[in-house]
Amino acid sequence: MVFSSILFLFRFLPIFLICYLLTPGRMKNFILLLGSLFFYAWGEPVYVVLMLISTVSDYIHGLLIEKNRERKNVARGLLISSVCINLLMLGFFKYADFLIGLVNLIPGVNIPLLELPLPIGISFYTFQTMSYSIDVYRGEVKARKNILDFAVFVTMFPQLIAGPIVKYHQIDTELHHREMNLTQTRQGMNRFVIGMAKKVLLANNLGLVWSQIAGGTGGELTMFTAWLGIICYAFQIYFDFSGYSDMAIGLGLIMGFHFPENFNYPYISHSITEFWRRWHISLSTWFREYVYIPLGGNRKGLRRQLLNIFIVWMLTGIWHGAGVNFLLWGLWYAFFLILEKTFLGKWLDAAPRFLGRLYTWVVVLVGWVFFELGSWDAVSSYLVSMFGGRGLIDNNGIYTLIQNAAVLVIAVIASTPVVTSMVKKLEGTKTGLAIATYRVGTMLVIPVLFLLSIAFIVDASYNPFLYFRF
Repeated sequence: MVFSSILFLFRFLPIFLICYLLTPGRMKNFILLLGSLFFYAWGEPVYVVLMLISTVSDYIHGLLIEKNRERKNVARGLLISSVCINLLMLGFFKYADFLIGLVNLIPGVNIPLLELPLPIGISFYTFQTMSYSIDVYRGEVKARKNILDFAVFVTMFPQLIAGPIVKYHQIDTELHHREMNLTQTRQGMNRFVIGMAKKVLLANNLGLVWSQIAGGTGGELTMFTAWLGIICYAFQIYFDFSGYSDMAIGLGLIMGFHFPENFNYPYISHSITEFWRRWHISLSTWFREYVYIPLGGNRKGLRRQLLNIFIVWMLTGIWHGAGVNFLLWGLWYAFFLILEKTFLGKWLDAAPRFLGRLYTWVVVLVGWVFFELGSWDAVSSYLVSMFGGRGLIDNNGIYTLIQNAAVLVIAVIASTPVVTSMVKKLEGTKTGLAIATYRVGTMLVIPVLFLLSIAFIVDASYNPFLYFRF
């Protein structure tokens, strides 16, 4: 069940919200748990059991770790047990067939593939539960004794499938006491509609362009068309993923929760370091707090820091999927982050801003080729086209650009803080015209975006969420 569907918008969500809002006090958590389990079971009726096993396992481990906090070896053993159980579940479903395939490369070996479907959201909720166990071990949070509250933390449907990854301490207080009011509800509804518009109006339409271009053989793409295609994909994945995050944050606000921000206009970055402070912030923060810093961070000299960066980004690539392309994607970013730590960062700080932005865009776009195209043959063929190996420009590419110029211009503007800055200026201006413009905008823009999004949802057959596969 996806957020941008008629089933979710006009059946599940209104029924759930009516039940949730009418339920008093502490019973809201029970309704939220039931709604979340139903939401997940709709698409994963079997794997909901797996999620519940993970929930119970980490709940028990948290209690035992806190009980044995003074017995360091016992607490450490319990933490290792919790982390291993989570990683084994994640590894089995996500990487078993990949590893079997590698083993089958050995002459004479022919192990049948398991061909298990990947449980939706497993990469996200296992990271959430692991962070809880680690934080309890560190003494940063107290183990939750109420299993209902903990189960709500793990299964909460707004951010269950594709984040943002929420750490327990971020919603600890709100799990047992949260305020709900009309202002916050309105903000949540507006945020949800904006996210849906990003997904439906921008990501889906740009995704169709990318599918059209990538669907042709690499040998037919000129340099112009190849760059146009990967730019469309870059905007598609941004508006798809950030749109989902906006919808999740908006739903959280409606229910009284404040989830962390997951995107902060990453395409205006002037370095790869800055880009990863703005893109999928909750994942970058997770790896920094639970991998990079425990490995030593930047506290043990430059060589160790560079090694730590390499390890983190190798793991980041693997987290996204069991494929060589994801590993290469992670190592691609490790390479440039290491360069920026050694010498390139200082040069970028001194260089004109547009050069830093151009460099970042090129690195990110090439990275998306690794990320999206599954085989090395497809990646290498597309890169040959991008860098002029099959001609510079063609009529089909020009026609595609003209046909989609409007949505591309809107995407460029929407990927920057220009609109947000204009709204804030209007909001803070005291002149009559500015106040009138702001009020009319707040009354009309959200309803118009909602109606346009619904019209596209009803009419469209292309409506995937790209991060559901991770």
